Amino acid sequence: MSALWHGEAEPKPFRPKGMEIVRVLWRGLPLGLLVFGGLLLLLLVRLVERPIFGLHRPVTPYITQFVCRSAFVIIGLPFRAIGEQMREKGAVVANHASWLDIFSLNAKKRVYFVSKAEVANWPGIGWLARATGTVFINRDRREAAQQIEVFRARLSAGHKLLFFPEGTSSDSQRVLPFKSTLFAAFFTSELRDFMWVQPVSVRYFAPEGEDPRFYGWWGDMDFAPHLLQTLAARRQGRIELIYHTPVKVTDFANRKALSLYCEEKVREGLGTLDIENKVA
Repeated sequence: MSALWHGEAEPKPFRPKGMEIVRVLWRGLPLGLLVFGGLLLLLLVRLVERPIFGLHRPVTPYITQFVCRSAFVIIGLPFRAIGEQMREKGAVVANHASWLDIFSLNAKKRVYFVSKAEVANWPGIGWLARATGTVFINRDRREAAQQIEVFRARLSAGHKLLFFPEGTSSDSQRVLPFKSTLFAAFFTSELRDFMWVQPVSVRYFAPEGEDPRFYGWWGDMDFAPHLLQTLAARRQGRIELIYHTPVKVTDFANRKALSLYCEEKVREGLGTLDIENKVA
């Protein structure tokens, strides 16, 4: 993670006290039961699903969606989506601001994240990522052909692969420049002719009176304090997803043109977010 908000330092690690501790327990215990209970159920179902259907997952994505939607209910965090979801085969690209992106993007649409390989070894998050079908990639050109074949197989199976082209998370208030190299695989002969891409803007609105970056998880921030801060909030803000019109890869001359188009659409979706946060 990286990026600062207008040059400001990262917020100090959050430590709950008083009623904040009560809210952390009130929300945290059922959230933990939901997530790990859902994970256990998903793994049990996958034991049957995988040998019968292979890459196809007719059941387990619904478990993931149920867990993510229910998580927002437990946290008390309002969530809504605007726009039509892509039906064509292809990828979804979105801005990356928080660990909450995982819940937000899974709650509305059945997607499979594409992540750097080291995430697979992260405690907790890595287990969840592997169980829910995340595609792990190494940024090594020697493995490019193998990774393209993995993409082709997953996309052919109807999976919507989700990429974060910024390459890192921001403070939730802006979009960092997209890395066009992540779009290179879309233009290979194996993928180009049937690939569509849908840009998605993930908008976070802080609770009233809080720092606009409240839900952003960035820089060198640790996961645990940020989770506690979110659970301890007396009143939550809200999350909004904007699904932009999908585009076909063959309509673009090269990866840079497609990357720039998607970046502009995602940035356009955030639009006046900073102003709206200050007015709220």
